[in-house]
Amino acid sequence: MITDSYIVPQCIVARRSLGALMALYEGNFLKLAGLAPMLLPERPAGALVAVSGSPHDLDLHLTVDAVTRYTLDLRLSYHFDDPAGCVADPDLRLRVYLDARMVEVLGWIHAPRHDTLRKLLNDSSRELDRRWSKNIMFGKWLDYLHDMGHGFRASAPAMS
Repeated sequence: MITDSYIVPQCIVARRSLGALMALYEGNFLKLAGLAPMLLPERPAGALVAVSGSPHDLDLHLTVDAVTRYTLDLRLSYHFDDPAGCVADPDLRLRVYLDARMVEVLGWIHAPRHDTLRKLLNDSSRELDRRWSKNIMFGKWLDYLHDMGHGFRASAPAMS
């Protein structure tokens, strides 16, 4: 597992600054690459859907929505049974910048059902603070997913 303490910053940056946010994006890229190595270095040619099972956690769903020369747009979520049908939550939208080796949380597909995640959406008045909160949460979730034994393998089924 890759932990934050093993990520060596290229420079010292002020907390909650743009430089610190970029360092967070880099750290989350390394964690995501450890979770889903099939995305790098050979990115998927088209849409991809993969599921990671863990005996200690819910199934984790990864969907590649769009592939460009330098980016991948992903969705990462759990799926819950609900009387109205299957609900994806937190259903994060991510953008992976392949050339810069960074990943950014763009947001949630739908409003999250969890109170803490809803608060993160609206809590900060500054854009930098909103991005910081979402990406810190994502990094912690990636750590949790690694601890639970999740991982997507190269043999994940591809769909066009």
